[in-house]
Amino acid sequence: MLPKQEIRFCTTADGVQLATATTGSGPPLIRVGTWLSHLECDAREPDSWAAIEEFSRDHTYVRYDPRGCGLSDRRIPPLQFDDMVADLAAVVDVHGQGRPVPLYGMSGGVPVAIAYAARHPERVSRLILLSGYGRAYFSAKEPSAELLEEASLLLKSAGHGWDNDKSVFRQVFITQMLGNSASEMRRSIDERMSLSMNTEVALQYLRRNYEMDVKADCARLQCPALVLHARGDQMVVFELGRKLAGWIPGARFVPLDSDSHVLFSREPAAKEFFAQARAFLGVKKQPGGEAASLSQRQREILAHVARGQTDKQIARELGLSPRTVEMHVAGALKALNCSTRAQAVHRATDEGWLAAA
Repeated sequence: MLPKQEIRFCTTADGVQLATATTGSGPPLIRVGTWLSHLECDAREPDSWAAIEEFSRDHTYVRYDPRGCGLSDRRIPPLQFDDMVADLAAVVDVHGQGRPVPLYGMSGGVPVAIAYAARHPERVSRLILLSGYGRAYFSAKEPSAELLEEASLLLKSAGHGWDNDKSVFRQVFITQMLGNSASEMRRSIDERMSLSMNTEVALQYLRRNYEMDVKADCARLQCPALVLHARGDQMVVFELGRKLAGWIPGARFVPLDSDSHVLFSREPAAKEFFAQARAFLGVKKQPGGEAASLSQRQREILAHVARGQTDKQIARELGLSPRTVEMHVAGALKALNCSTRAQAVHRATDEGWLAAA
């Protein structure tokens, strides 16, 4: 059964305390921190937790709240790009176990991962880069006038609307991030915006995100890199991801069929992402495939759980005792590395096992 996240703190070279969370076991895999980060929000959001479960199956999965965000120090000096790289360095020093480690960067975490890997090639074994960029809109040599205007307007609007859940800015921002997403995910991001940081810190991160430029660092990378990007991404357009892959020597580029900047665990693009990432990290499927981890009876009972039935109702319908139903559910939770019935149903549905049942 997947353990709850273990939260600890580490300190950067300039004295900022960062909150880190670990789940799973095995060799370390470090997710590069990005803004809108809150470790406790991750545990409450089904899609965020599904990604954590996926990477925790074969690794000690390490996440952290960057400075100014979540459970980390909120009062920080004026933010610079090198501060973000320093945050990652502090986490790798504590959780890297003294060996080269793979890094997973998403969105604004991608340039940070690239800069760190270029400066410390001996500390990084592989790079997984999702929905990211190497050169942002304000740093581009020939920027699109439309994108520049949009970014400038968003930045100006954020100062007035970040803390106002009724503001037009928040609605536009969430639409850019999620595309045609389900309403529950929109509510989660809306809550995360309120909890992760204050307006002043949000504006600092927005400015730095729009100014990042690691094109020169891309050419210096020595480790293998996997670059993935959604074709319909409205927040970081697809062309920026394609360019990034072209700047990294030998990088593999995988387009994903999605219109969301943040992948939802149930969409095919997320399944493709996890399959590509696990293969890139060298994770091998068990003989017979993962479906063999659930018995037919476990799948059948989970299908009833998914319909909202109680153990007594399931037992009555299948001619079993409630205790037997409970034992089969417990076995399914253990086989799926899940801590709750909801998580088990979520993963089993994603894999198509319940439809087969």
